[in-house]
Amino acid sequence: MTSPYDLTREDLDELLDGEPRYRADQVWRGLWEENRPVAAMTTLPRALRQRLDGALAPALRAVNEVTSDRGATRKWVFELAGGATVETVLMTYDDRVTVCVSSQAGCAMGCTFCATGQAGFTRSLGVGEVLEQVMVAARAAAPRRLSNVVFMGMGEPLANYAVTVEALRRLHEHRGLSARHLTVSTVGVAPAIERLADEGLAVTLALSLHAANDDTRSELVPLNRRYPLARLATALAYWSERTSRRISLEWALIDGVNDTEQSLDELATFATPLRAHVNLIPLNPTPGYLTRGSPPARVAAFREGLEVRGVNATVRRTRGRSIDAACGQLVNVTNARRGRLGARVAVDVRVAARVPGGAPESEPSPPRGTAR
Repeated sequence: MTSPYDLTREDLDELLDGEPRYRADQVWRGLWEENRPVAAMTTLPRALRQRLDGALAPALRAVNEVTSDRGATRKWVFELAGGATVETVLMTYDDRVTVCVSSQAGCAMGCTFCATGQAGFTRSLGVGEVLEQVMVAARAAAPRRLSNVVFMGMGEPLANYAVTVEALRRLHEHRGLSARHLTVSTVGVAPAIERLADEGLAVTLALSLHAANDDTRSELVPLNRRYPLARLATALAYWSERTSRRISLEWALIDGVNDTEQSLDELATFATPLRAHVNLIPLNPTPGYLTRGSPPARVAAFREGLEVRGVNATVRRTRGRSIDAACGQLVNVTNARRGRLGARVAVDVRVAARVPGGAPESEPSPPRGTAR
């Protein structure tokens, strides 16, 4: 066990064997309904609290916390056992409170425009480590109720399949979150999408698509070489048939790469038979990917072009850029490693400016500093 939230009810009963039966009820309610650390469960005798505080110690240690958007966006850097770190983002809106959780420390998918993919993969998280992110965020959101959980942080949730599914089940069953308010984002692990469709969980599925031709998508999302668009479309159609849920296609708009008229036609052709919704995301800058996001006018025109082609589309409101908390910016590196990455990219930018045909110095965003 690495977290109190690794425990099933049966595990808790076994841990409290010899105590009155109602003690397990008190602890379970304290963990899931009241969302309290063991030390704060004052209905328990002090001696029992002390014993459980050692046995049920938190798995996450907050090593940094930053805010932006006048406090509406909050990011934690959590250290795990073994020293790896993950990042978790809480976003407060007028109509909802959402936490973006990580399922892995790093990511092995290698998407070129994503800071997590640039940093590489360390390990997958356990069930308790995922759930603890949610519970920490729920405490921080109080008195507002945490309403939405999105598996859009670090890592590919469907590459940590068993943990992701178990975490979804427990959030639904023990925390009372509607399955429709639980979102799994994937870069396209086609067999796992089909497997998830058979789990009986009516969660929301968000596919990070970003290109609708195989050549471009394989450059942006290397997993496309294993599961190309035709295979992915089959998996998504199966998902829709089995769950009756609409698919969201995530599309990070990259200047001159996937914001062209040809890209519009390709995306509409892919989305229409799936009756999918398209979520447009202006590309967020990362140190290792020097291409700019599409300018606002092009983002608006791209959305209008989709609507004209009969595809429903929205533009995601970007939050947390100033603290590297926006989509694609989460990265599990230490301050020293991050500094070396930024310095290396700064050199790359200067070299590119001197190479014929290279990007001018003013084109890429400068290496981002860190508030961590």
